[in-house]
Amino acid sequence: MIYRFEMLLRMVRRWVNRSEWMIALLRVSKSKQIKTAPGLILIQIDGLSHTQFGRALDSGKMPFLYKLLKREGYGLHTLYSGLPSSTPSVQGELFYGVKGAVPAFSFMDRSSGQIFRMYDPSSAAGVEHRLEKKGEPLLKGGSAYCNIYTGGADNSNFCASSLGWGAILKKANPLALSFLFLSNAYSFIRAAVLLVIELFLALFDFISGLIKGRDLFKELKFVPTRVGITILLRELIIIGAKIDIARGMSIIHLNLIGYDEQAHRRGPSSKFAHWALKGIDDAIIRIWRAAKSSGDRDYDIWIYSDHGQENTISYTKQHGRTIQEAVADVFNLMEDSRNNVRAYNFQGIQSQRVRHLGGKKIQKFFRTHLGAEGKMEKSPVSVTAMGPLGMIYLSNKMVPDECHDMAKKLVVFAKIPLVLLVDESDRLRVWNSEGEFVLPEQKEKVFGSDHPFLDEVTRDLIELSRHPDAGDFIICGWRPNSTPYSFSIENGAHGGPGSEETKAFALLPGDTSLPERNHSYLRPMDLRQAALHFLGRSQIKSSTKPYRKAADPRNDHRTVRIMTYNIHSCIGMDGKISHKRIARVIAQYCPDIVALQELDVGRARTGRVDQADLIAQHLQMNYHFLPTTQVRKGLYGNAVLTHFPMQLIKADKLPGLPGKTQLEPRGGLWIAIKAGNKTEIQFINTHLGLKLKERQVQAEALLGSGWLSHPDCRKPIILCGDFNALPSSSICRRFRTLLLDAQKELADHCPKKTLFGRFPLARIDHVFIDSGIEVIGVEVPNTELTRVASDHLPLIVEIRITKAFMKLNQELCS
Repeated sequence: MIYRFEMLLRMVRRWVNRSEWMIALLRVSKSKQIKTAPGLILIQIDGLSHTQFGRALDSGKMPFLYKLLKREGYGLHTLYSGLPSSTPSVQGELFYGVKGAVPAFSFMDRSSGQIFRMYDPSSAAGVEHRLEKKGEPLLKGGSAYCNIYTGGADNSNFCASSLGWGAILKKANPLALSFLFLSNAYSFIRAAVLLVIELFLALFDFISGLIKGRDLFKELKFVPTRVGITILLRELIIIGAKIDIARGMSIIHLNLIGYDEQAHRRGPSSKFAHWALKGIDDAIIRIWRAAKSSGDRDYDIWIYSDHGQENTISYTKQHGRTIQEAVADVFNLMEDSRNNVRAYNFQGIQSQRVRHLGGKKIQKFFRTHLGAEGKMEKSPVSVTAMGPLGMIYLSNKMVPDECHDMAKKLVVFAKIPLVLLVDESDRLRVWNSEGEFVLPEQKEKVFGSDHPFLDEVTRDLIELSRHPDAGDFIICGWRPNSTPYSFSIENGAHGGPGSEETKAFALLPGDTSLPERNHSYLRPMDLRQAALHFLGRSQIKSSTKPYRKAADPRNDHRTVRIMTYNIHSCIGMDGKISHKRIARVIAQYCPDIVALQELDVGRARTGRVDQADLIAQHLQMNYHFLPTTQVRKGLYGNAVLTHFPMQLIKADKLPGLPGKTQLEPRGGLWIAIKAGNKTEIQFINTHLGLKLKERQVQAEALLGSGWLSHPDCRKPIILCGDFNALPSSSICRRFRTLLLDAQKELADHCPKKTLFGRFPLARIDHVFIDSGIEVIGVEVPNTELTRVASDHLPLIVEIRITKAFMKLNQELCS
């Protein structure tokens, strides 16, 4: 009844779904894949370091992401960004599998002589055109929002390489646009209220900035930028993403940039930056709900950041001159001839990303820096610098000794913290205030022995210096024991090799298959391989087995995790048939022994697959299956799965009422399992009938000499399954004459109900144990996945066999 009600409710929700109506009005196609096909939503929180993410969780700024970690089985991973630690480089590696796609956020394209700034459409499109020739685009067949690159997406919106809405909404008729506005009136009203709040905060920030002596025009310009990025762009992204979810697109990538915008301006740990995280957390909730109610795909949501940010000091403010002026002085250029040094010291990214919204007026008001367009004029020295990373290009090559001497002068006289140069022997030489060093041999002296990614950051910096478009000199504001410099005027920056800017995070479902690697952290290439594998576009060798948590070693072989789970023939509460979803539920909780009820094998209604075998394969477990019913050519019954050695003792049907045909025959499956290869457990899985008198007959049979009272059924004994009986019933009371109810044996534990999944009303799934077993944990996972996967919730009991019992068991077995 509950199942039918939920199916009806889901059908009504889909019928009134605003996104579904928008699809019809826009006349766009929907996915033709089967409804259980995997879909992936990648949410990038731009610029949020692992450290700042931890702070946001602890301070309650991101309660939904905290819930994902604590209740939904997600795991938190460290993600190394690679170098440069900036979005164009990370997305190049993630979308196309190309490490170090660009040498910096701003650089000279040596083949054309043009300056590339990666927020410019022509620059982003030019780099992406090169990347397309090197790797399969990750977002092929999907959609992209607010990225640098489109990633090969069919539908790209607000990306640097394609400003504004995608082609679908640009071609929309007035009726469709009117419906878009009216149907999302709540979102627009909400956005308007938040815009007012943000406007007041921005004005307060503006006044605060003026008091501190900041530039009036730049402060004024940042007010609409902040409002546009943190509120308006975010709301438009959510509306578009929800439409794409309703379309059933296979992969959706969206970049939420509000935090990064604030962090650049006020610093990564500032209150303003962390205020933006509240809105981002709320945005993720709305995307999550849309994804989980999708009737067209089984969506996974992965959340990650591309890089972190360092608290920085403006080089210009610290030294009273721009980096171009400092370089000019070092190259012995006179004051009146400094125009011979081409200056490409851009103001920073803060006032530029609002241009992603598109529109001629926005492009005009937030135009890029004057004088930076077109080809570079002929000059002895050209400098591009943005954030903590810059490039110096020479029109005439210098001999090695002159280069080395110039590098020293850049450190001593220009006060540049780090100068890098590839020498004639193809080694990377580094100069800082401590002297001259060679990489990789002296990496500890350059970066410090405590750098979290010392080996990788050294390798990547060497590769960056060899990039075809890298400068003759590479300059960096990073200082290992002091606050780094940014060559732009900003309080937060990234792009260099610092431990904060390179340390991002990934928040992934606990059972995500990740590629094997020789380090504990991830990098964008690992995420790419995992995503392609999840979507079925490639295969990887997974680093962990799904049934066992790597961080949970069981040194004493007395501890065992047991799960009993009625899986409803893998038919979820959303009507989808998915054995993979059931396997994911099991995998997330890492049981040693699994008792399953209601499996189909070869039945037409579930695609004629062998559900027991498929689930066991996914979990890399062995199994025994007991068919209790044969329907035409198909079977229906129960199974026991484990990675421990096991022996089938008995698999038989249980009696029904004398002289009456059973509506649904029931059975028991008795397996002898050697837990940890030492203790033999007598394990019985059963599923009792729906009628009381039928259950009474079956209970007496299980308690009799053929089962629990059989001479070979020696302790320790575990009886579990779906008993269709409440704890207070005569059936459960009868079993408790011989065994103990595991849920009641755990101190300070309130027994939890397991039926129905969405609305748990009854406790009819039980684990019964004998007196030689200690219960050390009980869990009934009530997550979005478990609520939808079946009409029952799984019951997990963690037990420990007493040493005395274990010794007796070993003596009896021998």
